[in-house]
Parts: sequence; structure tokens; C-alpha cells
Amino acid sequence: MNDPAQLKEEIIARLSQVIDPETGADVIRMRLVEDLLVTEDGQVSYTFRPSSPLCPIAVYLAVQIKQTVAAIPGVVKQQILVRDYVQAEELTELINLGG
Repeated sequence: MNDPAQLKEEIIARLSQVIDPETGADVIRMRLVEDLLVTEDGQVSYTFRPSSPLCPIAVYLAVQIKQTVAAIPGVVKQQILVRDYVQAEELTELINLGG
């Protein structure tokens, strides 16, 4: 079993190293990841909100965020919701494939 608060802190720390190449700022500082929830059994859910509805690198950032979270020991599954993006439903489906 994991400590959800400690795992959440680790996720935030790691995501603060994911940089938006267009702005040079990290995804945490830009508030692109919201509503982060972590359970004791290592399930993580969060909302990814690209910086604009037409963000040209939304798919790239979503993949980077998912890979970063997946690499953290203790994370067993992710559920990601994409919001405020022109293809939010499609990107949500795509990014959640494979757990």
C-alpha cells in the first residue's frame, strides 16, 4: 500500500519537470494538470487542460504527462480527462488507451 499524500507530492514534483516547449514553463506552474487524486492502491486521476482550445502541442504534452506519471513507483493506473480543447473527447480516449 502507498501513502496517497506522499505519492501525490512525488507526482507533482515529477510533473514540475515536464516543460511546455512553447513557453519554457512546467505543466504544474502553468496549471495544465488539475484535480489530481491518488488512491492507496496507486490509481491516479487528473484533468489535463491544454493552454488553449487549439493548443498545437496538446497531444505531445498529454503523452509526456502520462509517461512521467507512469514512471513513478507506486502508480498502477491513470485516468486522464482532457478539458477545454477542441478535440478533448478524442484526446481523452487516445491518452487513456492501455490504462
